[in-house]
Amino acid sequence: MSDSEEALMVRAAWFYYVGGLNQEQTAGRLGVTRARVNKMLSEARDSGLVSISIDHQRVGMLPFEDHLRITYGLDFCISTPAFGFKDTKDADIDVRKQIAFRAVGVAAANHLKSLLSESASVTIGTGWGRTIEQMTLQLAGVRAPHARFISIMGSLTANSAYNPFEVVHALARRTGGEGYFLPVPFIADSVEDRKVLLSQRSVVKAMEIARSASVCFISAGELTEESLLRRQGMISRAELESLRRCGAVGDTNGIFFDCEGKQVDHDLNRRTIALGFDELMKIPVILLIAGQEKSAAARGLLKSGVVNGLVIDGDAAEALVALC
Repeated sequence: MSDSEEALMVRAAWFYYVGGLNQEQTAGRLGVTRARVNKMLSEARDSGLVSISIDHQRVGMLPFEDHLRITYGLDFCISTPAFGFKDTKDADIDVRKQIAFRAVGVAAANHLKSLLSESASVTIGTGWGRTIEQMTLQLAGVRAPHARFISIMGSLTANSAYNPFEVVHALARRTGGEGYFLPVPFIADSVEDRKVLLSQRSVVKAMEIARSASVCFISAGELTEESLLRRQGMISRAELESLRRCGAVGDTNGIFFDCEGKQVDHDLNRRTIALGFDELMKIPVILLIAGQEKSAAARGLLKSGVVNGLVIDGDAAEALVALC
């Protein structure tokens, strides 16, 4: 996008969201079509130029929040509104997922803003994934030059906006803070390689920062062919099937766990480069869950005792409560 196009998008967003003009009036002010204004407003939201804050306490999810908080011994639970996606047709699944990702991203960004405003020198640990990516996109209007952001896992081979490196870079850029990441692969080729990589001075320093995090934001993935790990080619179909045979129901940062939140006995768990459950137990951890298909994985991770706070979309919250 050129500078002139971005400037036009900013003006459109200002007229519409701040000035209170409708799309037709905004189009008239800018001398463009209403269709172009609609497209620019959509791009403004997707890029993070516009972040939307909704008072979730007014939308009727308090009973579900309280149930999940009490059941899993959480410090807090934040649920977005339920959109009623239980009977979504296959053709609409991608739309449903995008709405869930964005909704949780908005709620998580608002919580992160509060944390950054409370402490000038906070250290934030981050995982990866589409929900974490949405949190970074929705974080706007925050200056925290003394904050530090650190990836708590190795980076992926594929270049994407939800790669740990990109997540940390985006958070640092949006806040003016410092970004650190683990300069190693997500999963080492062997246990021996993992030991060598962890012994490198740059990795030792990054792991020290990660262990000193004031709070960590993580997400969970389901173990299906549609999971991000499979779609990104991070694990093979054979590895997926062997993980299931070991009882794994989900992963967080490449740590695979069963329905009781126990790390499964699998070679991948011995090769993953990330903070383990024992280390996460010593840090306040906030879990972001977007999508009903992640309810089983969410339940397992919540049973692990690692999680202190939960941010979840309303439909997933209802599905999770039904599993309790």
